[in-house]
Amino acid sequence: MPLPDILRHLDWGSLYVASEWAVRIGALLYVPQRRPPNAARAWLLFIFFLPWVGLVLYSLIGRAYLPRRRFQVQKQLAELVRRLAPRSAALVSALAEGTAASPRAPVHEARDDPARSLRTLAPELVPAVRLADRLSEFPLTSGNAFTLLPQYDAAVDRVVDEIAGARRYVHLLFYIFENDEVGRRVSDALAAAARRGVAVRVLMDAIGSRAGLSGLGPGLRAAGVEVIAVMPLRLWGPNAARFDLRNHRKIVVVDGDCAFFGSQNIVSAHANRGLVNEELLVRVTGPIVRHLHAVLLGDRFLETGTLPPESDDLTPARPVAADHGFAQVVPSGPGYNEGTTEAVMIALMYGARSRIVLTSPYVIPSEPFLAAMLAAARRGVQVDLIVDAESNKPLVQLAQQSFYDGMLAAGVGIHRHKKSFLHAKHLSIDDDVALVGSSNLDIRSFALNAEVSVLIHDRNFVRELARIQEGYLRHSESVTRADRAGRSRRTRILENLARLTDSLL
Repeated sequence: MPLPDILRHLDWGSLYVASEWAVRIGALLYVPQRRPPNAARAWLLFIFFLPWVGLVLYSLIGRAYLPRRRFQVQKQLAELVRRLAPRSAALVSALAEGTAASPRAPVHEARDDPARSLRTLAPELVPAVRLADRLSEFPLTSGNAFTLLPQYDAAVDRVVDEIAGARRYVHLLFYIFENDEVGRRVSDALAAAARRGVAVRVLMDAIGSRAGLSGLGPGLRAAGVEVIAVMPLRLWGPNAARFDLRNHRKIVVVDGDCAFFGSQNIVSAHANRGLVNEELLVRVTGPIVRHLHAVLLGDRFLETGTLPPESDDLTPARPVAADHGFAQVVPSGPGYNEGTTEAVMIALMYGARSRIVLTSPYVIPSEPFLAAMLAAARRGVQVDLIVDAESNKPLVQLAQQSFYDGMLAAGVGIHRHKKSFLHAKHLSIDDDVALVGSSNLDIRSFALNAEVSVLIHDRNFVRELARIQEGYLRHSESVTRADRAGRSRRTRILENLARLTDSLL
């Protein structure tokens, strides 16, 4: 029988039903592999109801996959970092022992020994530091000096001033580099630096900075600036990757002498309609400048396969004679140890003795993260969560609010910041330790995005951060159980539906 006749006599309805069951059975075998049970259940439920729609979406965003080539390059990069940032033998020994003394105990280590940091930490926090050391490619260092820059325009001014004073090179990596007044101002400073002979390299996320790449990129390149789109969208081919995996880092390095990190992008504070952004950028000098630089150049290496001449600055420097400014760079994202930042935060919360302050615009915690928060509150630790009263992502805010009842029941204080759109991202533990960077408190930041945070053991820094946090709290209203009980039935339904989306990430 000719093929057209065969096609006409086929029972297409039955074939379609059979294909749907084939998709369902295949999903049942494949989806649960290496996934949390709640995420597997959510995807299976979706695929069982809408097999072909679910299959297409799962193929696009179901797994945080990267091309094999990228993993190979990432491995090469990790080996390079271990050579360029060797660990102190004394620190390795102290971390292996896992011992810590009282803060008042005498310390006899050399002043340039980062292991001293463990002797000044509370014993409860040492396991978290050990975990960070095992998960991060970078060692703990001492002798770092930090300047907190919580004022938006002043932070931009400081970055522009450093670019204007650069002598050898300026390297930037940003998730958002916008074609607006702030982006053009920074772009003008970069172009001027390039024209006077400074090596200028700018990495922009291909999606988050698409306006900057198209609007500012040509002018920057014409001035001699290297502009690279990071993680460009590729749905097929050897470099194909999940399209929503993004590079969310914010790093500036100038001459190897100073660096900036934190939550602030190169974009106007008024980028979100009706909201004014409030951020926290940190300027640092000291050994971790090299480590932040290595993260930035590593991302460039993943795109180009080469290191620029300025990478010579990554070679180990002489130890800094200091017993302050202990810090460790903690990068995370696909290609790094899974859940690095989240794991360190959880360990820190379990080690807290008196107070935890978490600040983030987006909070959709995993079960282990939420358990750590609730356990701390139940054992008497004051846990304060600072979030925004109004978000630029309504769906995320609804999902976030669905966790509030359990938090309040455990004793967590939830504070809705009203002065501005608070986009800062940091965690402080007691008076001892802080973690500041680009990572939100959600599954996307912990598992999907490329992020960078800095773990800081410096009481002066934590004290300054606490002043900033108290400022947030003065402009916040507390969420109460009465507020939650009074919300409408519609809001309850929307919150519960929005909460389901976290498992589909």
